[in-house]
Amino acid sequence: MQVLPALVTGGVERGAVDVATAIVKAGWRAVVVSQGGPMVRELERAGASHIELPVATKNPFAMRANVARLADAIRATGADLVHARSRAPAWSARSAARRMRVPFMTTFHGTYNFGNPFKRYYNSIMAKGVRVVAISQFIARHAIEHYGASPAIVRVIHRGVDLAKFDPARVSVERQVKLAREWRLPDGLPVVMLPGRLTRWKGQTLLIDAVAKLGRRDMALLLVGADQGRTAYRAELEKRVRARGLEGIVRVVDHCADMPAAYMLADVVVSASTDPEAFGRVVAEAQAMGRPVVAPDHGAAPEILIEGATGWSFAAGKVDALADALSRALNLPEAARHALSAQAIAHVRENFAKERMCKATLDVYEEVLREAHPEVWT
Repeated sequence: MQVLPALVTGGVERGAVDVATAIVKAGWRAVVVSQGGPMVRELERAGASHIELPVATKNPFAMRANVARLADAIRATGADLVHARSRAPAWSARSAARRMRVPFMTTFHGTYNFGNPFKRYYNSIMAKGVRVVAISQFIARHAIEHYGASPAIVRVIHRGVDLAKFDPARVSVERQVKLAREWRLPDGLPVVMLPGRLTRWKGQTLLIDAVAKLGRRDMALLLVGADQGRTAYRAELEKRVRARGLEGIVRVVDHCADMPAAYMLADVVVSASTDPEAFGRVVAEAQAMGRPVVAPDHGAAPEILIEGATGWSFAAGKVDALADALSRALNLPEAARHALSAQAIAHVRENFAKERMCKATLDVYEEVLREAHPEVWT
């Protein structure tokens, strides 16, 4: 039984659905508990069961009430293992699992803010499973150093890329042309792309300044992502573009529903996050599409790219360092670009495929169940 707040969108939700699908394919029963959302339909099409409970709440009284609800769900479904993917539901799920005497484990998806002792205690539930899955080596270190997770119980399982979707061979020219026209991209100029919602820590201002530092006019910069109501930040970006004299170069476009085609339009894909990324989906997806990547040297990004072979890292938050890395990527000779593309695709297929993530997660499930019920597994 996987427990998470809702099934709307995002890496946590995608991971839960992918793993539930793999559980069903393995012949096991998959149950997901959440507050619901549009991804429930996908989950049920895969043959998994969904139980709708108000587990997204952070109200202490409601969280306590959820203990009994989750215990009832464990009893009704015969769940042998409870896997929590978020903090609020994890507190209720651990108590329910204890009540029903089934193992409890977690996936540590982020660094979380721990500016005060209460917040640190609230976050600590994610390090209290019999196994703690960390989505990167960076997160594993964080869980061990800041929350006292025992290295013996931590298992690193990187997020998985859907290679049926992020495959250059499956992206038609028509899809690329449609996007290029929609975004009014000039013909024949290199394209630098930063995918990510418009929020300050994603580093759009840093990239704008780095492109200005390059002093090139023969390129296009695409900032791909919705502002999600942050209209003031969007206006700030547009003002910065004008102040740097980049009006004809930078385009701030909205959310893109066809990211594989978007990656195919890019000559360089940038992650410029000023805060460390727990994983860095953009870095993995761009490589899966054979694109050179430029990413900061903190968080999980250094784990995902091969320095100088599939991309380049830069000193996080430093305009000059980002400009230098961009220059290297943009000036890559054609033969070297083809070699990089092939290596990047192979690297992601070998190390970051969705199937690999799912298999590794099921291996941890089996490990926990063998430990809890040795008489069944011998």
